[in-house]
Amino acid sequence: MSARTIRSGAADLAIESAGSGPPVALLHAGVADRRMWREQIAALAREGFGAHAYDRRGFGDTLHADEAWSHLRDLVAVLDDVARAPAILVGCSLGGALAIDAALAHPKRVAGLVLVAPAIGGAPAPTSVPAPIQAMIDRMERADEANDVDAINALEAHAWLDGPLEPEGRVGGPARTLFLEMNGIALRAEMRGEQHREPEAYTRVAGIGCPTLVAWGDRDFPDVVANCRHLVATVRGARHHVFRGAAHLPNVEQPVAFDRLLVEFCRPASERR
Repeated sequence: MSARTIRSGAADLAIESAGSGPPVALLHAGVADRRMWREQIAALAREGFGAHAYDRRGFGDTLHADEAWSHLRDLVAVLDDVARAPAILVGCSLGGALAIDAALAHPKRVAGLVLVAPAIGGAPAPTSVPAPIQAMIDRMERADEANDVDAINALEAHAWLDGPLEPEGRVGGPARTLFLEMNGIALRAEMRGEQHREPEAYTRVAGIGCPTLVAWGDRDFPDVVANCRHLVATVRGARHHVFRGAAHLPNVEQPVAFDRLLVEFCRPASERR
């Protein structure tokens, strides 16, 4: 596995790559960085793919810069560097929203989508929130008002790693240590520059024309599951998979099962383009 940077505007995007076959770009969640994909990078490289995971601005080893910028333009810069052919995009959470934006804006650059518990730009807010989840959100807001980064990090580990309705600490060991380290960097990152946001995608996802797999954990937030079901119902031919006993990061919780599903999807998707 090799590490380097790719220049996009005034930013240097930290990236790790392995393999040299059909390109697969892995887009991390908003509570993580490129390290959440290390198991998948290795698995894809073993199966003959070129796998690439990079840190977006403000995550991991990539800093913000004083300029107007967008996540989509940064992704295009990465694809210009690593992908001579259309790439499969694997995106989790906010990385999934970015993958959707790319498929709509640059369809010829995208050979397939694997959307893992994705956010969707313009998705409606939930009309009701279970009381335990609302209590968790309230605690997050109080910690944010107090600027207590460690408390926010612990609460977000409970929400996104364990699952909002699960006992705190359900997922422990190296996975929890990694989550707290990755999310801690993002929470403390200095925000600079002006971000350009893409048009809302929620009402346009029927325009996605590439092979698509939507995956989520059954212990995730209800509104995340609703977004996933919207994609399955709206994107033509979309497949889906539910990871039983997993929350928002099923690739971290169940890497062997996730890798099997990912490789099984990627091979025919890469061959169809």
